Amino acid sequence: MARTVLVAGTASHVGKSTIAAGLCRLLADRGVDVAPFKGQNMSNNARAVPRAGPDGGPAWGEIGVSQFVQARAARVPARVDANPVLLKPTGDGRSQLVVHGEAIEHVAAGDYYDEHWDRARTAARESYERLAAEHAVIVAEGAGSIAEPNLAHRDLANRETAALADADVLLMADIERGGAFASVVGTLELLPEALRDRVVGVLLNKFRGEELLLDPAIADLEERTGVPVLGVLPHENPGLPAEDSVDLPAGAEVSVHGEDGVPAAECATVAVPRLPQVSNFTDLGPVAREPGVRVAYVGLGADLEAAGVDGGAPDAVVLPGTKNTVEDLLALRASGLADQIAAFEGPIVGLCGGYQLLGERIVDPGVESTAAAEAVEGLGLLPVETRFSPAKTVEQVTRDLCGVGPLAGASGAVSGYEIHMGETRALEPVERPFDGRGAATDRVLGTYLHGLFENRAARRAFCESVFAAAGVAPPAEPATSPDPADAAAGLLRDHADLDPLALPDGEAD
Repeated sequence: MARTVLVAGTASHVGKSTIAAGLCRLLADRGVDVAPFKGQNMSNNARAVPRAGPDGGPAWGEIGVSQFVQARAARVPARVDANPVLLKPTGDGRSQLVVHGEAIEHVAAGDYYDEHWDRARTAARESYERLAAEHAVIVAEGAGSIAEPNLAHRDLANRETAALADADVLLMADIERGGAFASVVGTLELLPEALRDRVVGVLLNKFRGEELLLDPAIADLEERTGVPVLGVLPHENPGLPAEDSVDLPAGAEVSVHGEDGVPAAECATVAVPRLPQVSNFTDLGPVAREPGVRVAYVGLGADLEAAGVDGGAPDAVVLPGTKNTVEDLLALRASGLADQIAAFEGPIVGLCGGYQLLGERIVDPGVESTAAAEAVEGLGLLPVETRFSPAKTVEQVTRDLCGVGPLAGASGAVSGYEIHMGETRALEPVERPFDGRGAATDRVLGTYLHGLFENRAARRAFCESVFAAAGVAPPAEPATSPDPADAAAGLLRDHADLDPLALPDGEAD
């Protein structure tokens, strides 16, 4: 069976996903056959991957985006076994339960543990055993804190994984937020002895400043706990997609990503409303990495017209996916952002749920939403209607793009994936830019195609539309883009001593 390292944390958002990806790439670069695993994930950022399950189910399934990224980092095909249990929050304490890539039903937290826990634990064990039989090393990612006493008997991603995989544990803490040393000591104190003995070392992440100043605290930590600190990682963002929306703004905030050092006067801004149940906002990552493009996530209490450069208007709007289209539409209306989007005169793109929001109306008889009204008026920017049913589309696709509207001038095949409930139909003749799918006018486009902007032709055409709306010339396209997985691996290679993990060496290519 495979050697397994569980990358666990003292809390959420300490960098587990990034470091797991970096460890996958570091081992793959050494020639080690490595694969990622996360027994249970909670995320609305997902990817469609081959399912190939033992029960002859659908051909495609969905997993959390972090395990997809980690598989790429490991240079192995992404598959549903990498994330056998996925919970996708829809609001009101409910989540869509996905097991082995297939959506089962919407459940409340208590019902999940009462009615589905045994199935979830069995699925995680089956997936882990298949992966462990095929690979030399498994890099498992934990969830939240490994030391939550209320979850001790049902912690699938941490304690159950450590036990079933006989894993060594690499414990991570976020030093930027303060209290890292106390959180490490407290975490180790709360762990049962058998699990604490699995902790091989600690990584302190997101440090800004002079590392020598930490030496006395590190020495004290090691003396108190007997657990070595294996490294202090600097506060650097390799650029991997986020697993959840914790970094996005709330209330009246605006969070800006991108720019790449281009002077403000030469930048253009894409505004992205921060929907309460936002999903797959990682679609905007490739746009944010374009030189001179600011991606501004706009909280529902903020002013869309002040999200641009120097507090001016943005140059384009992208509506991202949502796990609850109706209730996010109602939230947009209550905040006033719906009226601002409807009045916006620049390029607008809607992706998946964002496409549904752009239509004339949405009919949801309680499939995703618990809102009382079955049908609600959309933003009215595209002549389409969406109707929900329990059936769910999950697949990787390739479409022939006929660029119109915000993608004018683009053509050729574009690849991506679809993960959605609901079917959208045109109410009157309209441009259908993706092999007769999607809908577009001269400035508004909607599509179910996630990953659209990972395609260079579509991304560049959209960015040219944005710069044209801003009235500035687009900067030159960079010759190459660095691989974020290499940057994540570099953090470990340059700032950590992983020898105590005793991982195998392979033969590098």
